Amino acid sequence: MPSGQALRTRARSGIRAPRPLVLQYARRHLGFLVGLVVAGVAFGALYRYLFDPLEERTLPFFIRSCLHAVAVICSGWAVQLGFTAAPRSRLGNALRRLPLAGEFTVKAIAMTTVLTTVTVAVEFVLYPTLPGTHWFTRDLPRILAIAFTASLLVGAIFELRRLVGDRVLGSFLLGTYRRPKREQRIVMFLDIRSSTALAERMGEVCMHDLITRFFFDIDRPIAEYDGEVHAYVGDAVIVTWPLSVDPERNARALQCFFAAEDKMAELTPAYAQEFGVTPRFCAGVHAGPVVVSECGDAKRQIAYFGDTMNVAARLCDHCKAAEEALLVSADLLRTASVPQGLAVEPGTSITLRGRQMPVEVHAVYRTAPASWSGFIAEAVK
Repeated sequence: MPSGQALRTRARSGIRAPRPLVLQYARRHLGFLVGLVVAGVAFGALYRYLFDPLEERTLPFFIRSCLHAVAVICSGWAVQLGFTAAPRSRLGNALRRLPLAGEFTVKAIAMTTVLTTVTVAVEFVLYPTLPGTHWFTRDLPRILAIAFTASLLVGAIFELRRLVGDRVLGSFLLGTYRRPKREQRIVMFLDIRSSTALAERMGEVCMHDLITRFFFDIDRPIAEYDGEVHAYVGDAVIVTWPLSVDPERNARALQCFFAAEDKMAELTPAYAQEFGVTPRFCAGVHAGPVVVSECGDAKRQIAYFGDTMNVAARLCDHCKAAEEALLVSADLLRTASVPQGLAVEPGTSITLRGRQMPVEVHAVYRTAPASWSGFIAEAVK
């Protein structure tokens, strides 16, 4: 847990203390929950109409069926929130060691158990008379089958969203990028420093484990500041945000970078114990037009093209030569406010590899004492 001093430093640096992961997930997927509740109401009414006798197809019974379905939906959502909070717990570590099919099965069984328990409990709460034998022999098995099928379906949707990303999945389903579209976006290339030297020193397998752990650990700061992971490329991650008319929203890329620094500072002892080194990283950020489209056939994906992507990548490369942690373009700074506790150095025009027109760039750094003043990286330079 971060210390009080670390939290105060984050506040001075414009970096907010991270919200609980469950609250982050609920906020980002509130629309999905609303859709599930609406579907639950419709399903409850349909179930009453299809399976119950005619004399029970009255308004009070329809209302009870709808409430029953909503209770089951909300309990399933609570289970999903629990799994969302689990990745950094012992349970989450155990699940991650399983193959995807094993993890999926465990989650489906847990979901079915909870849904069945809630179904029986709500039956006793909503109806004034105790359910008869026919309910346990006829209705309960049917409800169990429906609950398990729903668990598999919802679990598959969530796993698919986790694998390809919410926005990408929605874009594929809706065909948003079947034809190329031009969007205004903020792009960050974030790269581990001296990864080649580290791989020679640690070995490729150990380096792979470090990179995987690094991406996992910075995922929360990225989500906290509403970043969308576009791709992992070797030891780099590409994160994007929609370019907004609100300067404070456009500053999220800057806040995200320093929040990732704080996160790695907290985990320095764990990295030192497991790998003997804490990775250092740098980032380049640019804003501008990006062409987005579907590409590929055997493996389809959403691809970003354009000068904005190239400039962000070159700025990340230039960080290493300039020995800077974060370089941002003047194009971004013209659209973003600078959070409290951060400062921007005067701009310099540089010519980036593969580009004729120079780019004005600025280094961004903290003015408040870093919460990781004791953070010593042992990366090979």
